[in-house]
Amino acid sequence: MSLISNAFILFVVAAVCCYYLAPMKIRWVVLLAFSYVYYLAGGVRYLFFILYSTIVVYLFGLAIDHLQKKNASLKTQKRVITIGIVASFLMLGIVKYLGFFTDLLNTVFDTKIPGMTVLFPLGISFYTFQSVGYLLDVYWKKAEAEKNFFRFALFISFFPQLVQGPIGNYNRLAPQLITPHKFSSEAICRGLMRIIWGYAKKMIIADWAGVFVDAIWGDPDRYNGIVLFGLIFYGIQLYADFSGGIDVVIGIGNLFGIRMDENFRQPYLATSMADFWKRWHITLGEWMMNYVFYPITLSGWMTRFSGWSRKVFGKKTGRVVPIALADFIVFFLVGIWHGASWKYVVYGLVNGGIIAFSELMGNRYRSLRKTLHITGKETWFHIFQIVRTYIIVNLRWFYDRSDTVAEGNYLVKQAFSHFDCSQLFDIAAGRGGTAFVPTALLIITVGCIVMVAVGILKERGTDLYQKITALPVPLTVATYMILLLLIGTFGSTAVLKGFIYAQF
Repeated sequence: MSLISNAFILFVVAAVCCYYLAPMKIRWVVLLAFSYVYYLAGGVRYLFFILYSTIVVYLFGLAIDHLQKKNASLKTQKRVITIGIVASFLMLGIVKYLGFFTDLLNTVFDTKIPGMTVLFPLGISFYTFQSVGYLLDVYWKKAEAEKNFFRFALFISFFPQLVQGPIGNYNRLAPQLITPHKFSSEAICRGLMRIIWGYAKKMIIADWAGVFVDAIWGDPDRYNGIVLFGLIFYGIQLYADFSGGIDVVIGIGNLFGIRMDENFRQPYLATSMADFWKRWHITLGEWMMNYVFYPITLSGWMTRFSGWSRKVFGKKTGRVVPIALADFIVFFLVGIWHGASWKYVVYGLVNGGIIAFSELMGNRYRSLRKTLHITGKETWFHIFQIVRTYIIVNLRWFYDRSDTVAEGNYLVKQAFSHFDCSQLFDIAAGRGGTAFVPTALLIITVGCIVMVAVGILKERGTDLYQKITALPVPLTVATYMILLLLIGTFGSTAVLKGFIYAQF
């Protein structure tokens, strides 16, 4: 059930009505029931996968809690948490990476191991990471193990975030899910505003940008003169699509009185790659930081490596090298998380390489700025940092959008060896054909200007949703109607597309 389908909208309306009509004590049960109905709507065959994750993590959470209360040895606890993590990731590894590793073995060893067609369950990457985060929090005594299986099942399956996140933190999300929320017109208005804004970003900006992206990547030989435009359009499409989907998800949560974690914070206003990753897919970044980066940096082998590094590279550089290595490992895993393909391996390595290089060059950057008398507070320098970061971010999209590394390399070559702006007007822009290209480009441009303006206001601390919901009711309703009218009038007339990150 796609987030942009009429069936989904009716499903959400039914869920909200049933939630507030139900007695307070069972409102969380209503959420659980609707979450599983939503999941089953994608296919009964997928039910096994989410039940597997739920049961395995629930039982290991109880086991760890039991061992801790009995003061079991640390060795025993480590053994149990290790088995629990492996068991949790096992299903994700099978469905997402089995084919990739089979092909790799066949290539390296010239074997002919037959491939397997494995189902790819709805949202498995998101709920697997969320459940493992809970398991580690219990192990580190940051969270209490949930004794009620059905309440834990709701934490794993809450339907708005099931498809594309955000990845929920147990301590922040679980208590909200089981708390019976009273009907609040303010929460409903805020949620509706967020949902409509998300749909506007998706259906007006992302889908129109996607028309040009699909044409250029679909026939790079024909459109080799506008590959750079395709890259810019893809950056627009990906952000408007993913952040728009998250707006819809968070807005639906608001309808139930639930506030989920933000996943974006104006990423294209970032001043460095490290800053970008604190603004883009925030919950994945926080997950990697809390459950991968910190454990690596505090591990025994990293401590030994750090000591060796300081002896070899000196105190200053030696202190940074281990951090750079940890960053490199984290982003390699981020790449793998996105998919079982060499292009995602390259994508992760490129990101990790950039972050690691920035860490290693940090002292030299600071020395250079001091030599040039740049304090870092200059407006022009701030703009320079944003533009520089934007360029670097967009160059990485070559491998994210391309199907293979070879295709990504080919498009990089085309982008910097050909340029013919007129090719833009040879693309069929939806049902209007090539004649509609100027209008489509105008829609994208105006949409981006509005999106950037909203982003700048948010960056300055302005809560637009609060301001709109605080308006007199007629003005609030008028704002909703205008946005809906804009979606209906300027939304892409091409084939309706689902959200990009729903495939993860």
